[in-house]
Amino acid sequence: MTVFDTFRERGFFQQVTHPEELQTATSTHRLCAYIGFDPTASSLHVGHLIPLMGLAHLQRAGHRIVALMGGGTAMIGDPSGKTERRKLLSVAQLDTNIQGIKPQMERFFDFSGDSLLLNNAEWLRTLNYIDFLRDIGRHFSVNRMLSFETYKARLEHGLSFLEFNYQLLQAYDFLELNRRHDCVLQMGGDDQWANIISGVDLIRRVEQKPAFGWTYPLLTTASGKKMGKTEQGAVWLDPERTSPYEYYQYWVNSEDADVERFLARFTFLPMEEIRKLGRLQGAEIREAKRRLAFETTKLAHGESEAIKTQQASQTLFGGGEALQDVPTTVVSKIKLREGISLLDGFRMAGLCKSNGEARRMLGQGGLYVHNESMSDPERTLGLDDLRNGVILLRAGKKRFHRITLG
Repeated sequence: MTVFDTFRERGFFQQVTHPEELQTATSTHRLCAYIGFDPTASSLHVGHLIPLMGLAHLQRAGHRIVALMGGGTAMIGDPSGKTERRKLLSVAQLDTNIQGIKPQMERFFDFSGDSLLLNNAEWLRTLNYIDFLRDIGRHFSVNRMLSFETYKARLEHGLSFLEFNYQLLQAYDFLELNRRHDCVLQMGGDDQWANIISGVDLIRRVEQKPAFGWTYPLLTTASGKKMGKTEQGAVWLDPERTSPYEYYQYWVNSEDADVERFLARFTFLPMEEIRKLGRLQGAEIREAKRRLAFETTKLAHGESEAIKTQQASQTLFGGGEALQDVPTTVVSKIKLREGISLLDGFRMAGLCKSNGEARRMLGQGGLYVHNESMSDPERTLGLDDLRNGVILLRAGKKRFHRITLG
């Protein structure tokens, strides 16, 4: 059973170029594969987990991997899946973002051997444009590029010449990695198919060597929502943006219908165990959700944080309140003595986006202080609400925040 059989079994397969040739190469050689990550923010998010887990599976199967940071390509912005142009970032901001992402990559991959974490700025930022057009651009057909869904969709909203270059640069990345590191496989989400096959074709034309592309399905939840999105925004791997507790809660609150496939895609648990957990029904499915939340939090934040967040979650649902790992806002004693509007408190805690949303949830009986349902919009939070130095707020059934004195 090759790693690509594992990919199919775990749901990492959408399309592949030259499948029989790749299967033979995988069975007889140690391959080098890469995935690109454009550093458009200083942190990765849950939406990046499929490519992260894909590379991690390859490395665990003994293959060589390259995690490629797009410090060059991100200066243009990938139009794939976008209805409007991405915001252009400065070189300084991109470099800062890369520094934030590196430690997150190192939780998933081992770069101590011959696997690499690279930045395409190394060859793209100093590229001679005339030479690039003559040597690389001549291999691309504008008619063919415009036939790809990536560009067809954008033409309706306006596609800049700047973005039109992105596909050439991504293909050139693959060529450079092939030349420098004998990289023969590029992987990515299925929205990258056009970019990936352009790189495969370029290597086969220019180098006359084998090259392959593999894409993963673009995942949504069972209810059709985009993976990694909540009412509060993206679920980040950076603990300063999404605390380990909030990260754990995201997974433990997965829909029942998603649990088995999430376990297959986002953990390294054996498939036999995953199928067993997936067969749980009714109240027992909570056991599978807790296992999913623990394993995913362990991968992103380490085992000690996963244990702490699991204990914090169990304590909360068991009625405990004095927890160090629940997201916290610190306020002054003076401010609490003056009183904080209940609606302002839930907005300040990030449990509601606005006072209007807080008022709506209040009317629906969805706001709680120390697990007591609130109904009065004129209520204030004050010193009298402190219990063991904490005011525990809850929105809905499972989102908690605490206010403490600073």
